[in-house]
Amino acid sequence: MDRQTLLPFASPQAALALWRRLGRADDSEDDLLARAADRLGLEPVTVDAATPVDVELLNRLPAHFAKTHLLLPLAALPDGRVRVAVATPFLGTVAGELSHQLGTPVSLCLANAVKIDEVLEAAYGEGGMARAVKDLEDADFEELENIEDLKDMAQAAPVIKLVNNLFMEAIVQKASDIHLSPYEDGLEMRYRVDGILHVVKQVPRKFQAAIISRLKIIANLDIAERRIPQDGRIRLKVEGHDYDIRVAVTPTVFGEGAVMRILDKASIQVALADSGFAPTMLAQWLELIKRPNGVILVTGPTGSGKTTTLYSSLNHIKSPEIKFITVEDPVEYQLRGVDQIQVNAKVGMTFASALRSILRQDPDVLMIGEIRDFETAEIAVQSALTGHLVFSTLHTSDAATAITRLIEMGMEPYLVASTLVASLAQRLVRKLCQACRRRAPDGTWSAPGCELCGGSGYKGRLGIFELLRMTDPMRRLVLEKSDASVLGELARQEGLRSLYEDGMAKAAQGLTTAEEVARVASA
Repeated sequence: MDRQTLLPFASPQAALALWRRLGRADDSEDDLLARAADRLGLEPVTVDAATPVDVELLNRLPAHFAKTHLLLPLAALPDGRVRVAVATPFLGTVAGELSHQLGTPVSLCLANAVKIDEVLEAAYGEGGMARAVKDLEDADFEELENIEDLKDMAQAAPVIKLVNNLFMEAIVQKASDIHLSPYEDGLEMRYRVDGILHVVKQVPRKFQAAIISRLKIIANLDIAERRIPQDGRIRLKVEGHDYDIRVAVTPTVFGEGAVMRILDKASIQVALADSGFAPTMLAQWLELIKRPNGVILVTGPTGSGKTTTLYSSLNHIKSPEIKFITVEDPVEYQLRGVDQIQVNAKVGMTFASALRSILRQDPDVLMIGEIRDFETAEIAVQSALTGHLVFSTLHTSDAATAITRLIEMGMEPYLVASTLVASLAQRLVRKLCQACRRRAPDGTWSAPGCELCGGSGYKGRLGIFELLRMTDPMRRLVLEKSDASVLGELARQEGLRSLYEDGMAKAAQGLTTAEEVARVASA
């Protein structure tokens, strides 16, 4: 049979029709499976309701993608491949999409199409979140105000199931944040995926207090306090991965809402070479972070990837011969070989007080989560002057503004000029889906959307960067108290590539789009 006919099928019945063309009219389904496997050069495998499903592998595949093409991941093999049961071999982009989504090469085996469909339907069925919301709406709940009643309601099975599914689906979709926003007609649930918020579900208002109360209980917050903001944390272990959920509950005019930041330790295990640095800039950055002393700043708004860049940089230079200490608010990820200190303003443990203490701990490298005030900036600079390498962050729009921000905080220009090594500004842009991206005749890239990217055309994110290095001419301008525009102009003359220029270079390579770059950086 011509292999061009062996394409993905829209239904199990279509797959069985091909099998019968490969076998004899009186063959049983088992005979058909064996004969088809032999003809197609695949190992036959029996799949039924008793087949164990590897949830972690299955969760890597979008439900619609797996169901449409009848793909059932069975197990990870010792050689690193994933064994996948299919109804037929396939050509075109589907095989590549399957391997890309699973993150490994695949080993195909042949199974009964109807059985694959039944197992997938049982595994996916109606989406977990959809089922949880339906169960909640079917429950006989009333809108409650009494604290004891709310505690009981928060422990009800439908509420627990909904909150659990809220976290599970967010993790599967690789969301960075979960937003629960209260409105007059209900509680809207949204996930932030690749920097963009997407509405997941909206539940009736009468369930709002119970859902928020459930979050408070598992985050160890005061369920009775509904007048002031509260912060807490939840630790989850899902399929062997540890997740730290930071919970922030805030009162609004329509009741309490919540935002949850999902921190995955694996997400910081990113090599600097994979972060999006252009080769020349990467070489410069690697040279800078190996300096014995000085201050290195990473700047950008919240959610621009500063923490990941700092942790990746520390991981790169980490060595038993070097003493690393960090002061953070909060400690987002735990790093082996690094002493990490949590800021706690309630007991007087501020950035400044922590820094004064750790200088007596004989550190070589310091990381300060953020320079927020003059006192912290002063200690950072003094640490650099006494032979320490100091990493920190600032919230500024570009690399040059970081210099003037330190001076605005009260730092003397000569101290900034003598200690600052470099300022790195960064943003995150969405990556074009590598499975469906296309290059137009004019050289521009776009992606129409596919199963792997959920139809958005984007999957994952990468950084765009702007690296300003301190040179003697730059130091002279700092001593003259020049403004950020003058400093930026000199930096461009010395070869600085702006955020926008770096982003457009990546757009030309097909890594992102001009629209994405314009969304986060100005020309």
